[in-house]
Amino acid sequence: MLVSSTRNRTSNPGARALFAGFLTAGIALGSMAPAFAQSETPAAAPAAPAAAAQTNPSAATAPAPEGTVDVAKLMAPQALPDIIIGKADAPVTIIEYASMTCSHCRDFHSETYPKIKADYLDTGKAKLILREFPFDPRALGAFMLARCAGDDKRTAMVDVLFDQQREWAGAENASAALLKIAQLAGMTQDQFAACLKDTDLQGKVVAVQAAGQNEFGVNATPTFFVNGDKYAGALSADEMAAVIEKHL
Repeated sequence: MLVSSTRNRTSNPGARALFAGFLTAGIALGSMAPAFAQSETPAAAPAAPAAAAQTNPSAATAPAPEGTVDVAKLMAPQALPDIIIGKADAPVTIIEYASMTCSHCRDFHSETYPKIKADYLDTGKAKLILREFPFDPRALGAFMLARCAGDDKRTAMVDVLFDQQREWAGAENASAALLKIAQLAGMTQDQFAACLKDTDLQGKVVAVQAAGQNEFGVNATPTFFVNGDKYAGALSADEMAAVIEKHL
């Protein structure tokens, strides 16, 4: 039996058999110069200060990868389309396999991801693709709802699901808790129910998980592939920055 470490959660090979049981149911205020100043030449606005770096890669040692996979195979089309966070032509590609009920994945997205986004994704140095690797029916349902929200809302939906993980993942009535989150994305109760009954979507989410496990050896979450190098377990912002810097 695989045992969960302090950095990741290990896969439950029998989880997929349980999945079917879950499917039940700002204004900018402009200023106007006074009339007597209209002929004056306005002073040049001072340059905006550069944003402070959120990470310090020199403060951490990049962990050694656990292996390497073929990048072309890793980037091949999946059962569900990849949603890219960052610029598509960024030189560093980060693939993350995560489960929505994984606490280490939640911690990565709340603590590490915002800093990596500011320093690397928003600056065009790297891009992130999150792929589904659900451990249990609730994680599967949450991923399905994120996909049903639409490609333009999927990332925001994932963010909210991680932010509110403690409220729904362990709730006695997970459907009611997830419905509240889905309604924030504009779903009606009927659309929510229809999404969770979509067996085609269910199969595609499971297929993405199966490909990660069978083709790339993913057996724990979070697992990252950075330009093909494999890292299993949650990484701090500085550790992830150090890994990214190796590929720049």
